[in-house]
Amino acid sequence: MLFCALFTGLLATQQVSAQSSPVVLPGFTAYADPEEKNVDINENKGVTNWTGSENTVNFYFHAATTGKLKVTLQARSDAGSKVQVTVNGISKIVSIPNNNDFVTIPALETNIKQTGFYTITLKGLEKSGKIYADVKGISLEGAATKDIQFNPKSWRRSASVHLNYPVPEGKNVEWFYGEIKVPAGEDKIGTYFMSCGFHRGYFGMQVNSAVERRIIFSVWDAGSEPDKRDNVKYEDQVVMLAKGDSVYASGFGGEGTGGHSHWEYNWKAGETYRFLMHSVPVGTTTTYTAYFYVPEHHEWKLIASFRAPKDGKYMGHLYSFLENFSFENGHLGRKGYYGNHWIKTDTGEWIELTKAKFTNDATAKAKDRLDFGGGSENGWFYLWTSGFKPANAKYGDFFERPATGKHPEITLPRF
Repeated sequence: MLFCALFTGLLATQQVSAQSSPVVLPGFTAYADPEEKNVDINENKGVTNWTGSENTVNFYFHAATTGKLKVTLQARSDAGSKVQVTVNGISKIVSIPNNNDFVTIPALETNIKQTGFYTITLKGLEKSGKIYADVKGISLEGAATKDIQFNPKSWRRSASVHLNYPVPEGKNVEWFYGEIKVPAGEDKIGTYFMSCGFHRGYFGMQVNSAVERRIIFSVWDAGSEPDKRDNVKYEDQVVMLAKGDSVYASGFGGEGTGGHSHWEYNWKAGETYRFLMHSVPVGTTTTYTAYFYVPEHHEWKLIASFRAPKDGKYMGHLYSFLENFSFENGHLGRKGYYGNHWIKTDTGEWIELTKAKFTNDATAKAKDRLDFGGGSENGWFYLWTSGFKPANAKYGDFFERPATGKHPEITLPRF
């Protein structure tokens, strides 16, 4: 009996200890709002150089369990400061001491009554020195940390999501047509809405900055060099054959290598844009040409034409995607509609693509981010990512949209 009592007591102590073991949200996973200005979020040092009071610093997590939650800061300042900490509707003001080393600062306790996404917000109130605080991380303890999810990595982009279009067996895809419409407010900086992707490249539109937007088309080299195009043999390199007026073209590296082209064009949210790809295999090479319909001019514009070595086939693995390529605003939601995709075969047959398989990237597969999805609505497919809201699709889901039955009418420029 004495042994059983001792064993039971030891087990209870271990359970309490396990429950109280802190979970740390790293400082380098934070985001600043309304923008990352007067604060740096460094992949090695966390939150640093936080000098501005106009922004907040925010950490995100998903609670799978209800219960008590204790929030503690791992922070320091250069001359002492006060910071407001808010989570689950509760706010507390904490003092950050002047210290060269990070110190543990209890912030608040709250009771998580519902599972879901939560935000911990830090707001600078007073400072005697240059900064409000350097934040190494936020520690969480309590029953609500059971099965908690957060991004443990410095990769602050949200998950990329894709639509993969099945093509009837035995059909050679000479032409690939698609459309994109981005709702107002979903066109965040650092977003790529890609319409016509295939086994060697991709073609779509980007938001590159507050003042620049692009129509972008790229084709990969042969081989598997990941970063430097200078390391790719000439016979493995994509060759540019032509480009449109005012189109910039060059080689690229860093995510594989290949030929890149883009045209600066101020596309607008709420408008529908049309994309057209062409493939011509000759021997062991294939020439890929991208056209974009310019609605203001009522005509198709050549973006670029590239000859890809070690290919020699028509387009395969047709897909669209939505990608967030900026770290600073990887917490902001973005959504795009993708529709009216068609192929035209080498025999002149038009085929409408009304089914799509949903897939996602390594960030989603690792469960670093849970906020993504897609589906079909109002005659379009759609994709969305980020915003810290529950996923509404999982890898391998199939979507279907209603057929229009009317293939696009296309008159290409003569050159």
